[in-house]
Amino acid sequence: MTSAVPPAPAKPLPVPDQDSAGFWSAAAEHRLMVQHCDDCGADQLFPRLVCVRCHGRAVRLRPAAGTGTVYSCTIVRRAPSAAFAADVPYVVALVELAEGPRLMVNLVGCAPEDVHIGMAVQVQFDDVAEGISLPRFRPMDAQP
Repeated sequence: MTSAVPPAPAKPLPVPDQDSAGFWSAAAEHRLMVQHCDDCGADQLFPRLVCVRCHGRAVRLRPAAGTGTVYSCTIVRRAPSAAFAADVPYVVALVELAEGPRLMVNLVGCAPEDVHIGMAVQVQFDDVAEGISLPRFRPMDAQP
């Protein structure tokens, strides 16, 4: 008697809301956006109803360069759930974008041990489901 190995559970996917729908729609087209406040000039992520700096409501999405540096990172060696077991080890990094906001992402395209604070990185998009692409970052010199 053979026992079948059950498939890994599905990974959670983003659930766009009224504030983040534009961000996720652009990501599905492989475009990284930041939210910009026309009142004070601040850029922020993730999109919100108001600016976190001045509380103004004149916020809109605008294209980001898609580059940045690793501000902080950790190597995940023990999967938080069965859905991520096949991915370990992997890097979760806080990337400071060229525009200023920080975005928590997976860092791909290099060995986890090679990641370091200050590493120059660029965005790549991974299509994970119909109409859903996740921004991930890789070292500037790594190929997608």
